[in-house]
Amino acid sequence: MRSQSISESKVLPTTIDRRTGAFALLDSLNRHGVEHIFGYPGGAILPIYDELYHWEASGKIKHILARHEQGAAHAADGYARATGKVGVCFGTSGPGATNLVTGIATAHMDSIPMVVITGQVPRAAIGSDAFQETDIYGITLPIVKHSYVVRDPRDMARIVAEAFHIASTGRPSPVLIDIPKDVGLEEFDYVPVEPGSVKLPGYRPTVKGNPRQINQALNLIRTAERPLLYIGGGAIASNAHAEVRQLAELFQIPVTTTLMGKGSFDEKHPLAVGMLGMHGTAYANFAVSECDLLIAVGSRFDDRVTGKLDEFASRAQVIHIDIDPAEVGKNRAPQVPIVGDVRQVLIDLLQRGQELDVAIDANQTKEWRSRVNRWRQDYPLMVPQYSDSISPQEAISELANQAPNAYYTTDVGQHQMWSAQFLKNGPRRWISSAGLGTMGFGLPAAMGAKMAHPDEEVICIAGDASIQMNIQELGTLTQYGINVKTVIINNGWQGMVRQWQQAFHGERYSSSNMEVGMPDFVKLAEAYGVKGIIVRDRSELTDAIAEMLAHNGPVLMNIHVTKNENCYPMVAPGKSNAQMFGLPERSHIEATELVYCSNCDAKNPATNNFCPECGTKM
Repeated sequence: MRSQSISESKVLPTTIDRRTGAFALLDSLNRHGVEHIFGYPGGAILPIYDELYHWEASGKIKHILARHEQGAAHAADGYARATGKVGVCFGTSGPGATNLVTGIATAHMDSIPMVVITGQVPRAAIGSDAFQETDIYGITLPIVKHSYVVRDPRDMARIVAEAFHIASTGRPSPVLIDIPKDVGLEEFDYVPVEPGSVKLPGYRPTVKGNPRQINQALNLIRTAERPLLYIGGGAIASNAHAEVRQLAELFQIPVTTTLMGKGSFDEKHPLAVGMLGMHGTAYANFAVSECDLLIAVGSRFDDRVTGKLDEFASRAQVIHIDIDPAEVGKNRAPQVPIVGDVRQVLIDLLQRGQELDVAIDANQTKEWRSRVNRWRQDYPLMVPQYSDSISPQEAISELANQAPNAYYTTDVGQHQMWSAQFLKNGPRRWISSAGLGTMGFGLPAAMGAKMAHPDEEVICIAGDASIQMNIQELGTLTQYGINVKTVIINNGWQGMVRQWQQAFHGERYSSSNMEVGMPDFVKLAEAYGVKGIIVRDRSELTDAIAEMLAHNGPVLMNIHVTKNENCYPMVAPGKSNAQMFGLPERSHIEATELVYCSNCDAKNPATNNFCPECGTKM
């Protein structure tokens, strides 16, 4: 007897019933609250798509047909980042599965919860080098939190429930489920497994922090004179935005964030000092170099943040809070390690402070905050204006001015760093590939974010090189009417590659110029059914952005910007964060606050340990 489809039954089964493996998969996804799936069909996954047809017809699940599996993975990733929910994507066996790999690795590096479903050749053909067979289970082992190959359709509901639990608890990360074609077709006595009902012996992520270590952290915080909060993506993952703010305001602690931590703290707040690291603000990098206590919250001491590791916060004691015990002490040994969910640890720390009636002296960090604010005045982020071109910073600042509350996604490169510097984002409204640095991420990620928040403005900021990695997803925007605005910061280069070639490779610009062969982006957008706008002059910029935002539909805007503009400040590889170059003129510093470098005679603030011009220790 043929399996009954969802379109033929008004009530989903809650008792034993004859169903296929494909039905069990879709029913389990539905029970876990999945509303959107991003994917691309193919032979091995066709039984699942055949069942999906009925679920879409019933309005319970919407499938978004990407134009490339990598786009589907990034869209699921963007959906997860924008919501905190588990993103779901489908791909078939062989090349379909391998096309997902970059998207899986991107999500894994940034700790994003995803469940990735791949089709596989029939069970009897596995290992025979059958048509479109690859061992995607083995290929993805280093870039997933866990993997499954479904050998028996009776295991489907349990595996899906486990996958969602594993992906979304502890340190989030993708989970792969590989489903042989015949498993999707096979009928069996189906018993649903409800979300949250699975038991996984040995998998117990630590949520509560150790009380003794929390007390130790509190003692360090209450006595520090130059404390700094260093916030990473873990604060976003645990939704600890309110707790971070409470801690900062209670003890009057300046706050710096990583690229992944953007949005975890109000960047317009007086205590915010912006992003730190290779292209962080000068005042954040000086602050981390001079602090006496560094409170690392959900951050992993990434090399792009720390610069020369042994000189990173070298004057500071360290409190490190993270849910992943493997990260605590991996790069920097903390004086107080606390393993636990970031939000829960901060709640307990704040509560413990109330219990002990910790006396707060607002003057304790007053001198420190004044010092940080002086750096802020002396080393501001600059928005240059040129007579003959639009600067990239100018274009991004105007976007921020007209759409301050949008969800922003980016590709990777100079435009990403300028966006991180000049956009002031709220929680989950900054979506960017940080750990892997994946070009082509921005457009499909924006697609996922917009599906999650259809009534919110979603803007992708891309480069002229990176946009071409997944520009085919313009077709997806048109098919589903996804109102994403894409802004190309077009300088005719692989901008960050060119900057490094200029700074570190003798200005040998090998294979980094993109002008020859660059498409007419406006015509290309129109060919996909997307509105195209081109901006060449400053006089056009403000009105063009307003026109883009007012248009009811997807738009691709191509802004021609200054060709050879570099992203500063910059910390060279292997240098201390205090050894930035490309700093603005220090016009606000009084003469009595200046000393001269003995090596190059450059003027340098006495509070900085290194000459910003030549790197000599002062």
